[in-house]
Amino acid sequence: MNNDLVVILTALNLEYTAIREKLTDVQVHWHQADTRFEMGSLGRDGCRVAIGLVGKGNNSAAVLAERAITEFSPAAVLFVGVAGGLWPSVKLGDVVVASQVYAYHGGTSKDDGLKARPRAWEISHRAAQIAQHLIRSEQWLDGSVVADRPTVHFGPIAAGEVVQDSSVSDHARWVQQHYNDALAIEMEAAGVAQAGHLNRALPVVVIRGISDRADGTKASTDEQNWQPRAAAHAAAFAAALARQLVTESPTESRREERNPEMRPTFNNVATGNAQVGVQAGQIFGSVSAGNPSRQPIDIRTAVAELRSLIRTANEAGQLDDETYKAAEAELNEAADCAATDTAASRGRLVVALKRLRGLVTEVAELAARLTSMITAVKEVS
Repeated sequence: MNNDLVVILTALNLEYTAIREKLTDVQVHWHQADTRFEMGSLGRDGCRVAIGLVGKGNNSAAVLAERAITEFSPAAVLFVGVAGGLWPSVKLGDVVVASQVYAYHGGTSKDDGLKARPRAWEISHRAAQIAQHLIRSEQWLDGSVVADRPTVHFGPIAAGEVVQDSSVSDHARWVQQHYNDALAIEMEAAGVAQAGHLNRALPVVVIRGISDRADGTKASTDEQNWQPRAAAHAAAFAAALARQLVTESPTESRREERNPEMRPTFNNVATGNAQVGVQAGQIFGSVSAGNPSRQPIDIRTAVAELRSLIRTANEAGQLDDETYKAAEAELNEAADCAATDTAASRGRLVVALKRLRGLVTEVAELAARLTSMITAVKEVS
């Protein structure tokens, strides 16, 4: 997984443009199946973004979302653009962040009518926590939207296969009857959510700016240029969320930085002739009693052993070929740093090992070994 990269997908060109305008150092990236992506950076915090255009409809959105996930191994996928609002409280220009996505066209036809067979995908807990923090703090507001000051809503979004532009049609009544809590309606989010679900529950966040009311007034609101305004609002929130998802990545290094006072403590008391040996809450690596002496780690040997283990994991099918290739690159960097053995090279070594751990995190043995190596290198540095 690329912990510093987020994929952002859109359905329309104006939505794509709203995202692209926020990127710097943009470069074209062609997928082998001729899908054109662009990659750039958001600000100075190191967040990288790959953007792609999926077109209209859940089917194409699902296929191209899967393609982007496989190509970039991102930390998260954001689907960003415009939608129709379903509640009076959701105003034109407001933003809706999907707490869950309904695929509302599922059903079964009976003699007494059509019965709903809903499917739904919830936002991941961590992504929901970060998104709602941004909503509360209003830290996402930037110069492009602060004058409009739209409200951000957190609630369900309905995704189907038609453009709803009526509040009284059979289609509208179906949505009102079975998906009454949906705040907005659109045509692609279910496909993207399904692709995320099938990729080890990769975090997917759907962010929609409200460009019409889905009530028969779409032509009028389009003439008033609500689409580009709503797309800009959604893009502003998406950019802020992407940065937060990357900077608050739950890596081992951040877990180590938690308040030590929050760690469990154990106090054992020995009486009589009893003696207390080893007291520990969590144990990493080996444990010794008495007066232990830590043996210095031979980094070059450790890297060579790790290379062999990673090759074995690839041959056993635990790591796919793309991940293995990326891991080999990090191992080469680690080997070069180990050969130099200076304070600066040890710093680069720690970074390479952390990146490598992110790639092999699904293989518990490799991740644990890398955690021990990182700790050992830090103690020497």
